[in-house]
This record gives sequence, structure tokens and C-alpha cells, in this order.
Amino acid sequence: METRTEPGGSLRFAVLGPVRAWRGSEPIGTGAPQQRALLAALLLRGGRTATASELLDAVWGENPPNTALAALRSYAFRLRKALGPTALITDSGGYALHVATDALDSAMVERLVTEADQRRAAGETAQARELLGQALDLWHGEPLAGLPGPYAETQRSRLAEWHIGLIETRLELDLELGAHAEAVSELTALSADHPLRERLRALLMLALYRSGRQAEALGVYADTRRLLAEELGIDPSPELAELHQRILEADPSLAAPAGMGTGVPEVVRPAQLPATVADFTGRAAFVAELGQQLAEASKGSGVMAVSAVAGIGGVGKTTLAVHVAHEARESFPDGQLYVDLQGTDPRPAEPEAVLGAFLRALGVPNPAIPDSLAERAALYRSTLDGRRVLALLDNAYDAAQIRQLLPGTPGCAALVTSRVRMVDLAGAHLVDLDVMSPEEALSLFTKIVGEERTSSERQAALDVVGACGFLPLAIRIAASRLAARRTWTVSVLANKLADQRRRLDELRAGDLGVKATFALGYGHLSAAQARAFRLLSLTDGPDISLAAAAAVLDLDHYRTEELLEALVDISLIESAAPARYRFHDLLRLYARECAERDETEQERCQALSRLLDFYLASSTCAYELENPRDRVLEHLAPAVHPGLVFGSREDALEWMFAEAQGLLAAVQQAADSGCEGPMRRAVDLLLAAQDLMESGVYARQYEQAARALVATAHACGDRLVEGRARVLVAQLLRMVARFAEADEEARRAMVVGLSVGDPVTCSYAPNLRGSIAHQAQRFEDCADFHRTALGAFRDDGNRHGEASALSNLARAQLSLGESEAAVASSGQALAIYRELNAGFRLGNGLYTMAIVLAQADRLDDSLASLTEALQIFRDSRQRFWEGMTLFRLAEAHLSAGRRRESASHAEQALVILREVGGEWRTANVLTALGRALAGMGQLVRAHACWHDALNMYVDLGSPEAQDVRQLLGGESSTSSGSLAV
Repeated sequence: METRTEPGGSLRFAVLGPVRAWRGSEPIGTGAPQQRALLAALLLRGGRTATASELLDAVWGENPPNTALAALRSYAFRLRKALGPTALITDSGGYALHVATDALDSAMVERLVTEADQRRAAGETAQARELLGQALDLWHGEPLAGLPGPYAETQRSRLAEWHIGLIETRLELDLELGAHAEAVSELTALSADHPLRERLRALLMLALYRSGRQAEALGVYADTRRLLAEELGIDPSPELAELHQRILEADPSLAAPAGMGTGVPEVVRPAQLPATVADFTGRAAFVAELGQQLAEASKGSGVMAVSAVAGIGGVGKTTLAVHVAHEARESFPDGQLYVDLQGTDPRPAEPEAVLGAFLRALGVPNPAIPDSLAERAALYRSTLDGRRVLALLDNAYDAAQIRQLLPGTPGCAALVTSRVRMVDLAGAHLVDLDVMSPEEALSLFTKIVGEERTSSERQAALDVVGACGFLPLAIRIAASRLAARRTWTVSVLANKLADQRRRLDELRAGDLGVKATFALGYGHLSAAQARAFRLLSLTDGPDISLAAAAAVLDLDHYRTEELLEALVDISLIESAAPARYRFHDLLRLYARECAERDETEQERCQALSRLLDFYLASSTCAYELENPRDRVLEHLAPAVHPGLVFGSREDALEWMFAEAQGLLAAVQQAADSGCEGPMRRAVDLLLAAQDLMESGVYARQYEQAARALVATAHACGDRLVEGRARVLVAQLLRMVARFAEADEEARRAMVVGLSVGDPVTCSYAPNLRGSIAHQAQRFEDCADFHRTALGAFRDDGNRHGEASALSNLARAQLSLGESEAAVASSGQALAIYRELNAGFRLGNGLYTMAIVLAQADRLDDSLASLTEALQIFRDSRQRFWEGMTLFRLAEAHLSAGRRRESASHAEQALVILREVGGEWRTANVLTALGRALAGMGQLVRAHACWHDALNMYVDLGSPEAQDVRQLLGGESSTSSGSLAV
């Protein structure tokens, strides 16, 4: 169809919602409802001519009024005037509308759906999902909304059916891509809206099953069978019954499909092995032994094979494993995976992160990768099922780190290297790798240096490899340096290694041999490079940013980058990412020994002190942006070394989360130092970096650092640090619902805080104890604690703290039946937060206000507050509070009788709070979800939720267990409970 354009831009039309028209970006008036009905009838004919009789029937039906024909002509005249003479034409007594094919939203949907079908048929699942999402985004409410006439009614039904069918197809693709946990929420809501659509019920059952919720999946089937019998007098379809039986039998084929969502027709075949060395030497027996193991494994006749190579650092484990893996590549045609597990680092690689990288390498898109370790491991094994893949797991810490990384199916194999002998790795073939023999060591040296230079100085060459302790890494480094210096003789190198001062202590097999080799490179560094090498090794973070390194070295960014890039060039450090650097584990150990030898204790302490100052100053700036004019900043220890200055909250937040591990490692080091000055700044750094704790993402490392500060401060008698650290530990324990422990830590914090008159602890601790008392339903105590905190905050002039205490007091007043006082207190808190332009704390104020409003039956206002809070928490990366707000939205919708919306929000909350909220809050969400499902008539699935919640409550000894027992006993209610945060 030819495109028709009029002056002012091309025409566009929409029928997937209210009928609308535009010329360019300007809307066009489409007239009265019957005129819009005429326009829709012409648009949906795709340019074909409609007779006057057909149009009369379409707009008025079988009994049009006498004036219908005249009205029809009048409507056509007005449309021609609005759209232009070339768009609407008169043809054979009828009318036709000629517009571009892509000018109509429904035509665009058809094109996108066709392309999605083609992509799906080609195996490009992720692309098909994206195209369907674009198509569904073109719907804007009820199709042909508000149009009269039988034609519009027929088309409305057709388009609505098309819409739900496309949603079902898109959800099928979601499941193919592994997004089953996320799909549960939407499927729950849709099945409530369309209770008799078995396709939706089947998708919901599959999504629940893949999410580990088998009982709920079976409950969906039971509810569906009952509903079909009551409404239609029929049984579920054979397809749905078959799915039910397969779920009962835990059919392995129901697992997420292997290689899903690759985006290409063929299976992704990773080839991640590092390059093998051209001069690999010796180890013939080990090569043959390991090669035989891999050859047998690739045939797929038995169980998946695991070979674990153990030995001291520098003995050549990785070189051997990479060489053997390359020789076996043809036996594993579906790919080879590789990871350095950083087993000698203070914090080895997390299996969750490794599995995420492996799944991406195998073609699984990011959105399809689940959060938990167990789900990632299951998806990893499913993806590898039927393939022949070799996984090289290098530098493992222990057997526990790699168990979930093993492929698990015949035809696959894992080759592991580690410094520890993995006797506890069931079924593994263990290989102990020792140093090279003198002949092998000399052969390796000769291959690198050259036959001519070695043969003329054979004894000197033997002296060199002997001084290297026959360690392959040491030999390779020494020989490579010699090969790069044509003016040196082998004797020169041998003499250098013979110098005891260059070999540190006596040279022996093991780390000292490696250190002696590293000394060759270290000895040629400039003074500034050597200092940078030494001082940067003192930090415990997994890597370090350029800005933080500049603080450690007390240099400007330009000079720091110059030094670090020089160290990267000579392989003494690595560039982890632009402007980020890290040490190899052996080099870090060597550099630290250099620092202990070449730097005074004062110089080492000052370097770490500058790093602590940098983090404290930067975090303080970030905190101030998020919490303007917060009085607590005036109680923090001053930072002598400057930090970063951020231009926006977003920049500050990005920095905080990027630096989280290094920042918390610095706190841990300060705690371990036992020095008064660093400990004070360390605890204040934790206070300034509270966002990391409340997000839930770094809660575990944050807790370790806070507990270390508590222990050291208590031992040293530093009561100010001890009090502040105990408050932070208590807050962490409260977040994971360990309320008794949290209360005890907060009580101790109050005691030590009062003993030194610390305004921070004396206000934070009672505020926290009040919240904990609320959980225990000790509402009078709760109110008293919050009033104490309120007074302390006001005495200190802390407006942010005042708002927090008022919010918490409102919760206590609400529980005591003082509704008017609760509304007043929460209103005062919210006003303060808005006045201060608070960041995510404003979300906390809105959250509390919403709870108060809900109890006052002002549900619409409550929902508005929660919706605003939810966006704030998402923007601030506060996963914990995002999950809690979704839970409160679920409760609010339940109170309003909107069970579908309640279940949808509860499902979203469940995904988050299972990860960061602890079992008690997870049980709260399951209880609310069960109420919503029961109200929707899905009693079997509701009971499955309640059973899971009951088990959690019983394990925790929570009083809510009795409420759930009543629900399971038949006293179910669809009203909202009053569960606390």
C-alpha cells in the first residue's frame, strides 16, 4: 500500500486503545463516538473499500435510524477534512482509507509478531522475546475503547483475545529464557483475570515448579480442576492433566531447557582456555595420566570425571592443566570453560559469580540467570546436559568452593587446580604435582634462553634452576629476563640469584623460590615504582581504584596512574578494569614481605590510614548528598586525607557500590589493627556507608567488619567505638529477623553509649530497641524507647533522627490504638524529610505514612505513598526496602479487596526478600500471598504457601505460627494482617 502524506507530516493511527490519530506529533481530532467508529471500521479494512451499506451496519447495526446515511456522509466529510483529501477517498459509492502500512498500531503489531515467530523458529529466543515485548507495548488499554456499534464490539473481542494470546506467548518465552521466578507474579494476576484459560494455568504451574514451589504448582492444578467442574462441568484438558502428572513425578524434562535463549540458531560453544605455552616442558607422566582421564570422560560412558591437581604455588599447576586441556579440546567439541577462582586471595571467588559468568558464556542471557546459588547451579547442569564440555577450575580454595561448579553429567569433565589436596572431593582423580626434576628444569630454561647460551654455560644454568628451587614459575621468570637482555651471560644471572640479599631468606622449594624470582623484577624498579608496589599490596580489597591508590601513595591521580601502568607493563600488577588494579596472589604476598622489610611500621600504618581517610571522606560526601544537613556528620571523626566530591546522588551511589568491598576491607583492617585512631574512623566509615548495609547486598561483609570492631573496641576499652559498632550489628541482626540478638546488642550499645555520652549511640540505640520491641508486640515499651530516642535526637539537633524516631513512634501509637496521634507523628516525620530533601530516607517516611493511612482506611492515599516510596528505593538500590514496600503494597491491595494485585505484588516481594530479608519476612510474604490466593479461590495453592510459612515460623519459634495454623485449619481470612517490618 502506498504511503500517503499530507502537509505537516505523515498520518498515524491507534486502535489498540482509544481510537486516535496524529499528523506527525500533533494529535488530530477524530470527532464523536460514531465518527470514530466509522474511522475504526475503515482502518481495520486495511485500505479495502467499504460500501455505504456495510458501514451503516458496522456503526448502527441492523436497524439504523432514518438519518443514518446522511450522518455517515457528514462523518466522512469531517474525516476527509481532518485527515486530508488523499487519505479518505470515495470509491463506488463507498469509502476507503489509504494510509501507510506502518501507520496503524495493529499493523505494526502484526509485523513485529511475524518477525518474532521467525526468530523463535530460528532458535533466537531472546530476540523473539524482545520483539513480542515491543508489540505488546503498543497496547494502551481496551481496544476501540468507548466505540458504539456491532462491528466495534466484534473487533474489540478479537483484539482482546489476540492480546492475551500474545501475552501467553511472551510468557512462554520468558520461561524458555529461565525467568520463571519473575513470571510467577504476572501469571498469578493473569490467571485471576482469566480463570478459565488453561494455557495460563499451565504456564503458572511450570513457572512455580521451576521456582522450587512444587506444592503450589500442584495446588494450581487442583484449583483449576475444581473451578472447571463448578463453572463448566468439565475436567482439565489432557495437556494440563499430563503436566500435573509430570510435576508429580518431578520429570527432569520440565527443568529449564539447556542452552536457552542463546540468540543464535546454533549452540554457543565457549572457548575460554588461556593460551598454552609454546615451550611446555616435561611432565610427560602427568600429561598422559590426565589426558587418559579426560579421554574416558568425553566418551560419556560413565559418570562425569573430575581430576584435581594439587601442589605448592608456582609449581606449574595451571600451566600443566592448560596444556592438557588444549590437547583434549577435540574430545569436548561443545566448549571449554575457564575460571581463576582466586583461592589464595583473602576473599576467593564466589561460586554464584562464577556460575553467572559460565551461564553467560554458554549463551544464557542476563535476565534468565537466577539469583540464588542453588538455582544457578541447577540451571548450569541443565544447560550442560547432553553436551560435552570441559571446565577448567583454576586456583580453587577448597572442595566446597567448586562442588556447585562441576558439570555433573557424563560426557563432561572438570579439571581443577589448587594448593590443597582435595581428599574430600568425592570421586575425584587426585594428582600431586611436585617441583621439576633437574633435567626438566634445565630443559625449560634452555627452551626460553636458547641452546647456544645454555650449552656454553651449562653449570651456570644448573645453578640458576637450582636457585629457583626447580619451580617452573621461578625458572620461567628468570629465563625470560635473561632472554630479554642479550648483554647478560648466564653466569651474570646465576651470580644475581646467588646473592642472599636478593633471594630474601634461603632459597628453597615453595613460595621462597617464587619470591626470589619476583625479586629479579622488583630489583629493577625505580624507587617510586617499588614504593607503589609495596604500599598498594597492604590493602585487603580484591582490587583498588585509581583514586584509592592515589590516597594510599599520597600522590596525585596523574602520577599514580603513571606508576601503576608501569607496574602493569612489567606484569607486577594487573589492570582489572579501566582505572582499577589488582595483584596476583603470589605477587601480593611477595610485595607485602618487601613492605615489611623496606617500609617502617609507621609508613605502613600511614598508608592504610590514608586509605581509611579517603574512604571516610568520600563516604561522608556521599552520605551528605543523600542526607542533607544530617547532624550525625558532625559527630564523625575528621578525615585528614581528602576524598572524592560527587556531583549528584547518582554518582555518589555508583561510587559507593563500586567501592563496597574495598571500603569494608579497609574497615576490617582497621579493626584488626587494634589502634584507637583507625578504629574510630573505621566505625564512622561504617556509619557513613549505611546504605551498603540497608541495601542487603553487602550485609554479610558489613556485619563481619562491624563485629570485628565490637570485639577489638571492647578488648581495648574504647567504649565510643564499641557502642556505635554494636548499634550497627543490632541493625543488621534486625534486618534478618534475629530480634533477640539484635535487642541484646542494642541494649549493650545503650549502656556503653551512655557511659561516654555519645550522642550517636544514645539516640540510635533506643530508636532501634523501640523497633525491635514493636516486633515482639511490646507496644508500650516500643513507644517509650522511641520517645527516648526522639528526645535524644532533638537535644542533639538531629532533624533526620527526629524524623526517624517520629516515624517509628507513629507505628507504636498505631498499635496502641492512638490513630490520630499516629497520623500526626508520621505527618511530622514526612514533612521533615521533605524539608531536608532527604534521599531514600524519604522513602522510609512514606513507607510509615502508608502503614498509618492503611489502618485509617485511607487505602488510596496509602497506595500512593507506597508507590512513591517504591520508586525511591529502586532508584537508591535499596533491595531490602524495595521488597518490604512491595509486601506492603500486597497488604494494601488485599485490604481493598484487590486480590489479583495483592498476589502480584506479593510474588515480586518474595523474589527479593528470599534473598535479603531472612526467613521471617519471607514467611510474612507467603502468609499474605496465601490470603490473596485464597480470596481468588485458589485454596490448594494458598495452603501450600501457608505450609511453607508455618515451617519457617516453627523453625524460628515465631508466634505467627499460631495464626497460620488457624488459616490452615479453615479459619482463612482475606484481610491484611499487621506484620511489622
